[in-house]
Amino acid sequence: MTSLREPPSEQAILNIYESMRSEMSQIYSNITDLEMQVSEHSLVVNAIQPLDQTRKCFRMIGGVLVERTIKEVLPAVHRNKEGLEEVVKKLYETLEKKKKDMTEFEAKYKIRLRKQEDSKEEGNNKKEGNAQGVLVGAASTSQ
Repeated sequence: MTSLREPPSEQAILNIYESMRSEMSQIYSNITDLEMQVSEHSLVVNAIQPLDQTRKCFRMIGGVLVERTIKEVLPAVHRNKEGLEEVVKKLYETLEKKKKDMTEFEAKYKIRLRKQEDSKEEGNNKKEGNAQGVLVGAASTSQ
């Protein structure tokens, strides 16, 4: 009788690994977007904080531009910024967990990326003067 749990095939392992890499890439992308939003919120806070609290201010809420005062808008912008910072912090924690899981998965199935293998081989076989790159000539000047 065959065992109930057969080892996964190479293709299944590859699919799982690619899925893990895709998830990490999405998390990186989300972190970048949210950090940009935090930065924008900081710019807004720094711009309106020194102004008169009764001054007219416009705020975009759900795609609608609403007129308010700085006194009403500033606390909301602070709350939103703090909320975004919390989400970024949680995403970093999730990212660290995913990195750890991915490292364990790589170790379990002895996965090495070709880039890692190639760079190790190049490091061993590299000779002085054997560098490849782009040669750029001096810009010609028309007289």
